[in-house]
Order: sequence, then structure tokens, then C-alpha cells
Amino acid sequence: MESLITAAARALEAGDPLGALNRVALRNDAPSLALRGIAMAQLGDLAKAKTLLRSAARAFGPREAVARARCVVAEAEIALVSRDLGWPAKTLAAARATLEKHGDLANAAHAGHIEARRLLLLGRLDEADRALAELASAPLPPASQVVRELIVAGIAIRRLRTTDARAALGRAAQAARLANIPALLAEVDSANLVLDTPAARLITRGSEHPLLLGEVERLATSTALVVDTFHHALRRQGRIVSLGTRPVLFALARLLAQAWPADVSREALIAGAFRARHADESHRARLRVEIGRLRAELTTLAEISATKQGFVLSPRKTRDVLVLARPVEEKHADVLAFLSDGEPWSSSALALALGMSPRTVQRALDELARSNKVQSFGHGRARRWMTPPVPGFPTGLLLPGPLLKT
Repeated sequence: MESLITAAARALEAGDPLGALNRVALRNDAPSLALRGIAMAQLGDLAKAKTLLRSAARAFGPREAVARARCVVAEAEIALVSRDLGWPAKTLAAARATLEKHGDLANAAHAGHIEARRLLLLGRLDEADRALAELASAPLPPASQVVRELIVAGIAIRRLRTTDARAALGRAAQAARLANIPALLAEVDSANLVLDTPAARLITRGSEHPLLLGEVERLATSTALVVDTFHHALRRQGRIVSLGTRPVLFALARLLAQAWPADVSREALIAGAFRARHADESHRARLRVEIGRLRAELTTLAEISATKQGFVLSPRKTRDVLVLARPVEEKHADVLAFLSDGEPWSSSALALALGMSPRTVQRALDELARSNKVQSFGHGRARRWMTPPVPGFPTGLLLPGPLLKT
């Protein structure tokens, strides 16, 4: 009997869940329940997997603390995959401590990786870094090395450090080949696509072209005045003016930057910033006020001068004005960015990851559903939202992270 358990565990480690089920499908002892739960998770039946793992945890005796801790870690991974980002982190930390105490360093490291991946999804990059640094330095199995390097690459991508990301993905690919698990190889290949997919559009002098992530990184050191539509800010060589809470001012700045070095008519500015179809004297008066406010905000970066037709932007200490625009101009692009990973998300998990109120996220999801861009399944708390990955839709810059730091 023990040989069947061992064989099933080895099958799971090699990425063969069906082989594992063939050996333990008819058994209801605690180890078999745990292995069946992990196998069902690998096959994608997360609800069944969670039920089996909880049954296994209850079936293990009080002296089998390590086995119960492994069940907790497996359940935490299911919560991560199902985007239950509110799953109690303290429970995972306690399980990890138990595993470390009893010398199961590989599974303790796996628990640490799960927490780091959760923090990465939430955009808490410094905390994810610390979670990785706290892990034991003992050699890890190849599959665990892949997971670790994917996290390192994810953090580097969010911080616009493409050289570090490519190096981490290279190490991940090497470890994935050693592990010889097709799913891991596919995950590494998918991560590599992020670096080779257009991540933004560069608009200047009335023309535009796509930018890869590495080109966006180099733009951070450019001497040009950059209007960053991802973070609603203007910057030049480390000097940043954030207009995230001033949407009208940012809309005016973008319109002026896109037309540079030409001017923009008052009618076009009113239509673009105020959404007014017909400009009247009240709109013109408001435009003068908002332009005055924008001048005050941009004192160190640019001048705004009146012309016969409207207004023109004149950058200081540079001859170039660039607009860094999203690759897809979508009202709810931040929500779509998370859903484009193909995983099912709850609205509460999206709200947690985006730092928005659940009500705001729900309104966005309802609007996207009406336009057939997302779909839901389940009801109540079990309701999940997802969409197939959009071809060519990059997510790196749309996910949270301190990208404005230089």
C-alpha cells in the first residue's frame, strides 16, 4: 500500500495527475485523500481539490503535523490559482513554520513562494522581495527553482528592469527543462512573451509606433518631456508632476502634448477635456481657468502659451515631447489586464488587487459584460469573472507597481 502512495506522489511531482489518480482513486485514507486533492487541482477541478484536501487535513492525526501543514500549503495554492487573494496569510505562515521546524525545507519554500506570488499579484513588490529573501538558501528541486525565478522575473518586469527579467527567465527555462514538466515549460514561454510583446504606444509629432517593455524602460532615462498615460503624470529625468487626481488637467496636457509642436484650438481642448459637443462662453471661461491651473502645475517642466487659435505647449530644457500611451485605449483596461491571464477572478479579489472599492469594480465588470468583453459563472460568493487572453494585449504596465520610481 505504501508503495502506491509513493508512486502516486512521484507521479504528481512529475506532473502526471492521471497517473497518480490511477493509484489512489479508490482509497480514502488521509495520504490518498491529500494526493487525490493535489491531482484534482492539477487537472483544474479546484472545488473538488479543496474539499479533498480539507478532508485529508481532518483525517491526519494530531501527531501528523507535517502532513496537515502540507495540506494547508496545497489549499493556499488553490486559493491563489482561484484568485482568492483574501485567503488568510497567517494560516500559510503557520504551516510554513511547521514545515521548517520539521526539516521539510522544500515544501516550506513552496509556501514562501505562494505568499510571494500573492504579494506580486497585489503589486506589493517590496514585500514580495522580502518574502523571497526570507526563504532558506538550501538547494531547491528544479520545479521550485522555476517558480522562484518566475517570481523574480515578475518583480523585475513590474519595476521595468528587463535585463534582470530576461536573466531570471533564462534560469527558469533551464530549471524547467531539468524538471521536464510541460506545464512549467509553457509557463516560462508565456512569461517570455511579455518581454517581446508591444507594451505601449509612443506618440510624438502626430505619429505613433509600438514600444516593447525594454524600450519603455529606456524611455525612463530620456531627456524628453514624457506624458505618461499609465500613471497620469508628466516627467523628465526624474522630475515628476502627478495629475492622477486632476483628470481634466491631465486631459489638457495630453491633448497639448499630442499636437506638439503645433497648437490646439480652444474648441478641440473643450471637446477633449470637458466632453462638450458645443462650446459656449462658459466653457471658454472654464478652459482659461483650467489652463491657468495646468500652467501652475507644470512650471518646472513646460510653458503653456496662448495662440490665435488656442494654446501651445513649450517644454523646458528639452526639444522633445513624447506621449506614452496604453497599447489599447480601453475604459476599464486595468480590470481587463488582470482578467487577461485567463484565470477566474472574483470581484472582491479584483478590488483588493486594484485598490478599488468592490462596488466600483462590480460596475466595471457589469459594463464589460454588457459589451461581451468578460463573462461570469457561478452565483453569489462563488461567482467568478474571466476572459480568454486577448491576443497581443500586454499586462505588465497595467498591473500595480511603483513604475514611476527612477
